[in-house]
Amino acid sequence: MNSSIRSKQIIIIGAVLLLVAFLFTRDIKGLVKPTEENGKMPANGQMAGAETPSTSSVLSIETSSIAAKNVLNKSLATDITALENSYKGANGAEKIELAKQLAQKWDDVEQITPSALYLEIVAQSEPSTKTWVAAGNKFIKAFESTQDSLAQPALLQKANTSYKNALEKDSTNIEAKTGLGVTIVNGLGAPMQGIAMLLEVVAKEPKNVKANMNLGIFSIKSGQFDKAIPRFNTVIATSPTPEAYFYLGTALENLGRNKEAVDAYLNSKKLAADPTLSSFIDKKVAELKNKN
Repeated sequence: MNSSIRSKQIIIIGAVLLLVAFLFTRDIKGLVKPTEENGKMPANGQMAGAETPSTSSVLSIETSSIAAKNVLNKSLATDITALENSYKGANGAEKIELAKQLAQKWDDVEQITPSALYLEIVAQSEPSTKTWVAAGNKFIKAFESTQDSLAQPALLQKANTSYKNALEKDSTNIEAKTGLGVTIVNGLGAPMQGIAMLLEVVAKEPKNVKANMNLGIFSIKSGQFDKAIPRFNTVIATSPTPEAYFYLGTALENLGRNKEAVDAYLNSKKLAADPTLSSFIDKKVAELKNKN
């Protein structure tokens, strides 16, 4: 098995574990529905329990590179080290070109954080809507993929800054507005501000996958399961993923629509084809069938 396939498998397993972990941290069987006391999200949008160390103290190219190389084979790690050494000794346009190559190289082996950090360097040197959106998208992907609780807020902050920089170049850019809304909903600002931005996006692009996915997740977090269902159905119709089906199943289950929830969970299992998630879903499906 080559290192690229192995790295991709690690990312997939990590994503599945993150999904299951997210669901286990909430009482999925009966998510607490909002009341006047418990239904409000934090006013300042601060990520729950998150520390706020400076991003530079948590994220750096050097530390991210070392960590990423630990899951690569020696040959790939050596190739990247050689490219990094060239980057360190370069100046001007050559340095930026090497940063682009390193961003692509890390992306090719599914190591998202160092790829994002090099894209940030590119955007700083060649600022445009396109370069800042590319950096923001990669930071969001890294945020969604990592289980490092210290890195998560730092990655989210970098994504937030990248999207703001993109919108300074073009205030009408839908992708940047969507990304900024996602960062706000996930903890960087008043959640309703982020929701408003995402609603503005879907008003212009009703099938926008990222906006609908995050609106659906927010609806689940706030116990608005009926509002979550059409969001996930829109995502599934456009770009079906295990996560979208799983969250759809969660919303349906909490509304007592158990047969439909079973179908959604089984679709999630089929798409993910992962033993960890499959085991969890099998137990969930058996539980729901016993209720019918």
